[in-house]
Amino acid sequence: MRIDRLEAVQPPTPGSPGDWRTQLGQLLVRVVTADGLEGIGVGSGGAAGVHIIDTVLREVVVGRDFEHPAEMHEQLCRHTAFYGRKGITVMAISGVDLALWDLFGKQAGKPIASILAPDVDLTKSLPTYATVWDDEEAHASIENGAIAVKLHVERFGAPPDVDGIVALVSRTRKALGTEKAIMMDAFGAWDVPSTLQVARGVEQFEVDWIEEPVQPDNAAAYRQLMDQSPVPIAGGEHEYLSEGFQYLVDNKLHSVLQPDINWCGGLTTLVQIYRMAELAGLRVCPHRGSEPYALQAIAALDPNPLAESPRDWFTCLEGASMIHDGRITVPDRPGFGVVVDQAFWNG
Repeated sequence: MRIDRLEAVQPPTPGSPGDWRTQLGQLLVRVVTADGLEGIGVGSGGAAGVHIIDTVLREVVVGRDFEHPAEMHEQLCRHTAFYGRKGITVMAISGVDLALWDLFGKQAGKPIASILAPDVDLTKSLPTYATVWDDEEAHASIENGAIAVKLHVERFGAPPDVDGIVALVSRTRKALGTEKAIMMDAFGAWDVPSTLQVARGVEQFEVDWIEEPVQPDNAAAYRQLMDQSPVPIAGGEHEYLSEGFQYLVDNKLHSVLQPDINWCGGLTTLVQIYRMAELAGLRVCPHRGSEPYALQAIAALDPNPLAESPRDWFTCLEGASMIHDGRITVPDRPGFGVVVDQAFWNG
């Protein structure tokens, strides 16, 4: 297979957060063969990411022959290794990798999930969980059938208001009952002592995990939390490539790995993460798993599937599956099953 064109744009995202998630926001990436077959991916990096794709990634992809997306992924990582092993370069590579996989699936006439696991049952819906920012969102998600709720708790400050967090988790457990799960996300705002205070306070409510309680690269803190926290520790949303996740695994820094397929290196990297997690006996729960790209991998590779709710402000993908009564079904169309308006590329 040979790529004739590679293009990237940053689409408008009204309502997106007014921070780096918009400034360095999501990218649409398109690869096109000489006969007009196209693949669509989503990466990140904003204008900087577009520049990386238009320059150094394009010179790797355009005009090159390949049989499998993983081959091109290896070349992209090697080509950018001196400056791009983490961060924006990998976010841009993610979009290209996903576009190549989409093309690969379309050429084969199969959904990506069926390529990853030929016996996957695409008629079987997957459970979802809702990430919420306040009590009102939590109750609405529970009423809509979510089997779990993840509470963003960085609003309780740093150091955190431990009593306030314990009261929130208590209210949520009462509303959910004992059959549904509760998780927490601190967004890297705490330190080890405050995390342990929170963990001991909420332990009685059977919280499944505390996500990113400290900054992503603080390995010593994560190692201490893994040794001392009565609540499992999750992370990896802001980690990159298989080497980064292998470090997390080898050093036993997380109980739950949470790669973002649009940032971590794409589907090629996510498949590698699932393999290393299986060998280590760890759980993988991808960030924003109910969005079209991670959803295919969860359906095919995850022994304990659970898909996180999508971003409601990233709406340019047509054909994305919707959550109904807390569950979601994988599209059975070739590739990732989504398209975008051609006007994005003409602008």
